[in-house]
Amino acid sequence: MTNTYKALSALLSYPSADLKDAADDIRDVLYKEALAPAWALRQLDRLIGDLKTLDLLELQERYVFLFDRTRSLSLHLFEHVHGESRDRGQAMVDLKALYAEGGLDASSVELPDFLPLFLEYLSTRPADEARTLLNEPLSVIAALKERLTKRKTPYAAVLRVLEAMAGRAPAQSELDELRKAPDDDPNDLEALDAAWEDEPVTFGPDEEGCPKVDQMLERMGIDSTKADETAATGGRS
Repeated sequence: MTNTYKALSALLSYPSADLKDAADDIRDVLYKEALAPAWALRQLDRLIGDLKTLDLLELQERYVFLFDRTRSLSLHLFEHVHGESRDRGQAMVDLKALYAEGGLDASSVELPDFLPLFLEYLSTRPADEARTLLNEPLSVIAALKERLTKRKTPYAAVLRVLEAMAGRAPAQSELDELRKAPDDDPNDLEALDAAWEDEPVTFGPDEEGCPKVDQMLERMGIDSTKADETAATGGRS
């Protein structure tokens, strides 16, 4: 079991007070385990710095703008491979069964192919097995990294770390195919309406979503209650 995948999962989750308060601890976990090269981990400094210093509402608005309103940046892995086809449904069933077999309870409103949930599962597996599984969606991870880099967002660094941890390059043919997908603009409201006309509108994850950031931090040995204490004292010790 490794905490690195949990830490990266937390960094890709909807920002919360718990996550802001644990930013330094998450960085420490990543450097302590050193499953990714130092050059890749250093690129997380901007995102971790933003989590520590930016207003929570600003962080949440940025997250929703990127990952909820921009379909080409969806953190649901099968969205980029299967779209809304029947194949996606079967892939979901298979992935959920894999989680259950590994002892991860994924019985929540969050879909099994949600990248933070997938990383939570990898954290429960032996290192070699986790790396093998990480390589399965590597082309999607690489494509997301490119799209996030194009937008100059610090979230690109998380995908870059995952790519480095995989230990190999993505399949070029698969990556080239993913590059053909339209990179939608969330500011184009007409196109957004057309793309999401059949989708329910949500703002941030449901409170019952999985994995919850505070639960992940607790399993990493990070006390998520510090955020509540900090808020109660106005940041004073």
